[in-house]
Order: sequence, then structure tokens, then C-alpha cells
Amino acid sequence: MDKTFHIVTFGCQMNVGDSDWLARALVSRGWRQTPEQDAWLFVVNTCSVRDKPEQKVYSELGRLAAYQRKKPGLTAAVGGCVAQQIGRGFFERFPFVRLVFGSDGIAAAPDALDRLAEDASARIALLEFLGAYPERQDVLTLPGAVTPAFDADAGAPDADVPGKPAQAFVNIMQGCDNFCAYCIVPYTRGRQKSRAPEAVLDECRTRVEQGAREITLLGQNVNSYGLDPTATGTGADAAGGLGFAELLRQVAAIPGLLRLRFTTSHPKDIDPAVIRAFGELENLCPALHLPLQAGSDAVLKRMGRKYDRARYLAIVADLRAARPDLALTTDLIVGFPGEGEDDFLQTLDMMELVRFESSFSFRYSDRPGVAAQRMQPKVPDAVGQERLLRLQSLQNGITKQTLKALEGRETDVLLEAMSRRQDEGETFWRGRDPGGRVVNVRMPGERMPGADIAGSPLCGQMVPVRILEAKNHSLLAELCWGKR
Repeated sequence: MDKTFHIVTFGCQMNVGDSDWLARALVSRGWRQTPEQDAWLFVVNTCSVRDKPEQKVYSELGRLAAYQRKKPGLTAAVGGCVAQQIGRGFFERFPFVRLVFGSDGIAAAPDALDRLAEDASARIALLEFLGAYPERQDVLTLPGAVTPAFDADAGAPDADVPGKPAQAFVNIMQGCDNFCAYCIVPYTRGRQKSRAPEAVLDECRTRVEQGAREITLLGQNVNSYGLDPTATGTGADAAGGLGFAELLRQVAAIPGLLRLRFTTSHPKDIDPAVIRAFGELENLCPALHLPLQAGSDAVLKRMGRKYDRARYLAIVADLRAARPDLALTTDLIVGFPGEGEDDFLQTLDMMELVRFESSFSFRYSDRPGVAAQRMQPKVPDAVGQERLLRLQSLQNGITKQTLKALEGRETDVLLEAMSRRQDEGETFWRGRDPGGRVVNVRMPGERMPGADIAGSPLCGQMVPVRILEAKNHSLLAELCWGKR
């Protein structure tokens, strides 16, 4: 097999980070990353948090099956949550799939792919859950790999910005022990395993040395970092050693790191020390994704979320006391089994009370093996869809109002890429402010201090801007050098 490859990624930032690592690891072994039309190996990194992204995986493999008939010898590997869920079933349905690997199996995937290149008859499954976080080959200093193609259909926050050079995603843990009634993650990513703090800190330092201005710490539930019985490394165990709040402080103290973020948080586990950190760590961004899921205590109880409305609102009050400018975003599920109209209205009420800047909202769909799959009564699809539209309409209104309130303010934007918005005679770059909001920045015709407007050095520049106008889901700004 020609050692050329192309990676397509569905889902969350953890999948984006996994694909980036795998690309670098393969390049280090002599593989060549190519556009789709030139590749003989396709790696599809998958998500099964909802039914829709899972179905998109089958659609992608169906497309590759048609492509494979025109290009005999084409080979595919399927990784991530759907691979863990379906396993060897992919071999039967798609004969050109020769490797399946779960989230723990990715560490061994480069060796497996080398074997496939040497043995045209081999098929390999890496689906075993490991007892501790599987550290991977250090590939950060290896050149040649680029960010793989990405599909953010699963709705992960900030998922449309996959690993630009000035931004880095760093895994601190894997798996989850919460077993929320609707969630397949514990079954596809396994039980919680914290990464050794020394490994996390070493990777963060390396990322900063390589030019990262912003780091996002990743985990299914970062607030419970270090509390699992399999945690490894000095002090990072259930006996009261290094927890998430202290890890945050140590990462924030790395010289040269301008911005620090983390996701995702479970409200039941958020530590008061983490809340205080928003007011105490200058480079901890005033942005938090705090999934609510539902506003009804009865629904939250059936979901197994282990908090109620009052507890959630108390957390929000504490967060805003620590950092008044905090931008809160959330996840919301409508149509959970047994949800009545009054339950749904309580969710809308919570949206009004908290004023989330944005939300990822979905209509409930059964996932195989989870507790909610057996719950009754199911909410009719038409009712769930109608509620979703009402919720999203309310959210759109709140988002517009919160963005409108920012007009005229000055802030800093970390530039990421050329903006899709390009007016005649004007150039725009896209970036994000400390709250994680998308900002399209109008560039001047003359040379900008410290950068070349026509070239890539703009990527990763931190620039001062003034917000000119709020759009539906983004902001328009101008540079304000020397005016602050």
C-alpha cells in the first residue's frame, strides 16, 4: 500500500487533538499526508454522542466505498467513539476497513497502520479499555503534519477552530464515570483516567515554546481530574493530591502563555477553588462552557445529573461574583423521555435567568445501551422538533442582545485565519476575544505593527480592537493601536 493518508474528523476537540497527534505520528514514520484525491489510506475519526454524527460516519464510509471501486486498494481505518461502539462490525459492512481503534487504542494505531501497509491481508482491532491513561509517542517536535480535515457536526464549542499554530488542545484525562442517563461516552471512551500532571505540564510547556499563545485543557469532565482511582503520577490520585484547580494554576504559570481555557465541566463537580481561579488567574479566559442540559428538576433527576436548578444558579452566581465579565455557554437537550410542556418551559426560564451567550441544543435521540433508551414515555419527534425551534429562537434573541451590548468596547483578539467576510477594498481577519466570541477584524491598508498583512505572520497575533458592530453570531471590529 502506498503510504499516503488523509484524515477526516467528526466531533469534539478531543477528536481534533487525537487526529492531529495521529497525523504527526504517521509522518514521523515515513507516511505522507495528502489531499483526499491522492490518498490510499483514509482515517475516519468518529463521534457517537448523538445519532446524527454517527450517521454521517456511515455516509462518509459509503462515499469512500464508491470511491474505492474506482481506486482498488484504497484502505480505511475507523477510530473514535463509533469505532469503539461498532467494533469489528465495520469489517463486515465495509470490507475496505482494515483497522478499528477506540480512544484507548489510538496510541497503538501508528504501529497497526504500518502493519497494514506491509500485509495486504491484515485486519486489526484495537478496542480494549486500558486501566490507566495511555501516554502516546511524543510527536510535538516532529515537522510535516498539518491539521486534518474536520467536521464539527457534533457541536463541540469552538470546534470550528481546530488546532491553529497559536492555539493548542491538551488532553488531561479520558473517559467519564458519571453515566448520565442519555450519554454514551462512558461506554465508548471508558471509565475516567487522569493523565499524569507531569505529562500535562510538559506538553503545555512544549506547546508554548513552539508558539502557542492559547491552550485549552480537554477532558470529558475536567473538574474531576485526579479523582479517579487509576490516576497516575505524583500526587494525582484519589488520596487528595493534585486536583484540577492546582493543575490550572500550574499551567497558567507557564511563561509566555497568554490565554488558558478548559472544557468540559460538569456542574456537580466544580470546585470553589476553580471558581475563584477565574478572578485570580489573569490569563484564564473569562469563558466557561457549563452544560445545563435541562431546566426542570424532574428531568435533571431522570437524566442522573446530580444537581438541581437551585444548585446550578448558585454556581452561576459564584462564577459571576468572581468574574463579572464571564461568558457562559451551555448544552441543552429537548424532548428527553417524560419531558412535559411545563418541564420544557422551565428550561426556557433557566435560559432567561442565566442569559447564556450561546448554546448547543439538540433534540434527544436514543443511544444504544444507555439508561434513557429504556425510559418511557418518549416525546414524539414532532413535539421535540417544535420545542427545539422555540428554544433556539429564544437563544438567538439572547445572543443578539449580549453581542449588541459589546458595541463600542475595546478588547484583545487572537487572530486565527482570514475571515470569510471580505468586503470590496477591505481585508478582514477572524479571531476570538477572551470570552471566545468570533470577531472579524478590519485590517488597515498599511503595514500593521509587528506583522505582514499579506502573509501568515498575522496568524497568532494578539491585537487590540474596538467593537464596531454586533452581527447575529459574531462581532465586527477595527484595530485600535495606540488608542487604549
